[in-house]
Amino acid sequence: MSAVNVPRFGHGSRVPGWDESVDLAKDPAVIPDRATTPVPAELRERIEAAMAKYPDRRSAVIPALHAAQQLHGWCSPEAIDQVAAVMQVTPAYLSSVATFYDMLETEPAPAGHHDVYVCTNISCSLRGAEEFFDAMVAAAAETEAEVDVRSFECLGACDIAPMASVDGEYVGPLRPADAATIVEDLLAGRPVLQEKQLRFRKCADPGVAEGADEFSPPAGPPRTDTVGLSPQDEETDRPGPTAAIELREDQASAEEERE
Repeated sequence: MSAVNVPRFGHGSRVPGWDESVDLAKDPAVIPDRATTPVPAELRERIEAAMAKYPDRRSAVIPALHAAQQLHGWCSPEAIDQVAAVMQVTPAYLSSVATFYDMLETEPAPAGHHDVYVCTNISCSLRGAEEFFDAMVAAAAETEAEVDVRSFECLGACDIAPMASVDGEYVGPLRPADAATIVEDLLAGRPVLQEKQLRFRKCADPGVAEGADEFSPPAGPPRTDTVGLSPQDEETDRPGPTAAIELREDQASAEEERE
């Protein structure tokens, strides 16, 4: 068996920043004052909407940081302070989360930067992810635009394998020929591979997007439950409920008895 060359940082670890020393002279971390910390109204609304979904507000840390990153372009110290003020947690707690997840950027990206994460886990790999990844790297190299292509271990969309996340938009199934189209769409500022976006796939609930093709943007009036959604989602997200939870007959009987 040949050895696998695992990419590492100069300090020898795959984890960035682990060797950075702690400044013990700094004052203890405090929660920013909610009343005096300036937070954009749009960001505050999205964070509060995310917190309302969970019994423990800390469960909303990832969507809150993602919302801040969308607004600021990265999880800057200012962005983290704003999230901390709304969520009433310390900036250090948020930084520990932001530095753990690859899709949360803690360094500023250049203007016009785009992130393409290609899933290379087992389902995507079996359906040609490596070939698409190579094609995506080659397509990105042919342009002067800042298109960062990375392989990623499981993006959780095995039903559209092989797939990728392009600036947060899930697209698939993908062929090597789609790589050039993705770059073209990014450069033109168009929705990326709209006909292959996960958001337009049919839902398991037959009452949602009934009669639609396998991939089709929704028809009809815009949705009204838009609190916490981005402007693009407000216009394009599919209306309707999520699929109902299915129970076995014995589970359903137990639920009825409890009621």
